[in-house]
Amino acid sequence: MTKQASRPLALLTQDERARVLRYHFVADAKMSLASHLLKHWVVSKYCNVPWWDTKLSADKNGKPVFKDTAGRQPVVFNVSHQAGLVALVAAHGYDTANGGDSSKVDIGVDIVCVNEREQRDLRMIRTEGWARFVDMHADVFGRSEAAYLKTGLATRPAYAALGTEDEKRSYKLRAFYTLWCLREAYVKMTGEALLAEWLGDLMFEGFEPPEPGAAFAQSEDDDPRQIIREHDVVFKGGKVDDANICIRSLGPHYMTCTAVRTPERKQDALGWHLGPFKFLAMDEIMAAGEATAT
Repeated sequence: MTKQASRPLALLTQDERARVLRYHFVADAKMSLASHLLKHWVVSKYCNVPWWDTKLSADKNGKPVFKDTAGRQPVVFNVSHQAGLVALVAAHGYDTANGGDSSKVDIGVDIVCVNEREQRDLRMIRTEGWARFVDMHADVFGRSEAAYLKTGLATRPAYAALGTEDEKRSYKLRAFYTLWCLREAYVKMTGEALLAEWLGDLMFEGFEPPEPGAAFAQSEDDDPRQIIREHDVVFKGGKVDDANICIRSLGPHYMTCTAVRTPERKQDALGWHLGPFKFLAMDEIMAAGEATAT
């Protein structure tokens, strides 16, 4: 990969190149490469700094951050990758009274691919049952979420309208990955890892999966079938009312979820429109990096 990807690798620091090249599978290395490049790209673009000045550090939870010479964070971001795609969300210039510092914005993103392991998942569901499949992953869900996956989904009108057992299994599996995507984006927004002690106290209630999209794109329109913005989230018994969460279909198999909050002024983030993701080609990122790196 060193020869084939010499051009993009040249835009990374020595440490970042080492992180990319230690992956055994080329597909994983490519996603890691794109993730590193995107972080530098978003900082260079929105902070108006040369590529080699986009030096990233880690916050107290290990998340990468960029601080300017005054110690401010003009842009905050989060990255996720799955099955060949890399997603990045960012907030820029939030606190205009403090030079555009955005450190008081919490932001998280996740991307999932329902069919990446679909054959394996469906085979397990057929042979061992849906309840067993859910129980195998119950330790990363909230206390009531596993029960809802096992029994509550069957009460949803969309599930009742399905005709075949294969359709029902596929619906359940899509709901499983919907919950995974929602939780991952929320937890990443908080800045804590998926091993946080409070994971069992976070619950998404009554959720349904967004319908698959026909085209590999995301709609600008608020199509309630493919875009879900309203969520019943409970944390330690209380309703979560300060997080703006949007989960969207991306084509027939992928879903993206963005979660954002502004804890000191919650209405700010709640009023933001979380639109569709824009596609960015690797060539465009490299061209931008090379233009400012020289």
